[in-house]
Amino acid sequence: MTQITKLLKEKEQRDLTLHLQTLPHGMLMASALAGLLMLTACASTPAPPTEALQAAELAITNAEEARIADYASPELGEARAKLTAARTAVQKEKMVEAQRLAEQSRVDAQLASAKAEMLKAKAVNDEMLKNTSTLKQEMQHNTGDPS
Repeated sequence: MTQITKLLKEKEQRDLTLHLQTLPHGMLMASALAGLLMLTACASTPAPPTEALQAAELAITNAEEARIADYASPELGEARAKLTAARTAVQKEKMVEAQRLAEQSRVDAQLASAKAEMLKAKAVNDEMLKNTSTLKQEMQHNTGDPS
């Protein structure tokens, strides 16, 4: 039985060699190149978006330190949720999705910071307007000026 198996393998090798010899050289090279490209594409997984994840973490930390949650908690909540989803995507080796989610998380945290700064500035402005109005009223009362 082993003799038959050996002869069959030799025949298969000769047939394959004969077949490869009859193919045009360009076609053989194209097939080899296509196979190599397919192997390379399947084998390489993009690197984790470490930089984007760190940027999102930093933006969230900065927002938390500035007490943004007092002013813009929905946006900050979104930023945290997207950062968590980005980390999950990295674990599942979905690096493109992780990159996108990390960038969205960073932008949401920055939006929360900007909204909070705007609301803080508005509160200061409103207080200044109130104080100005009070001063005007006091000045009018003290001078007896009805205008």
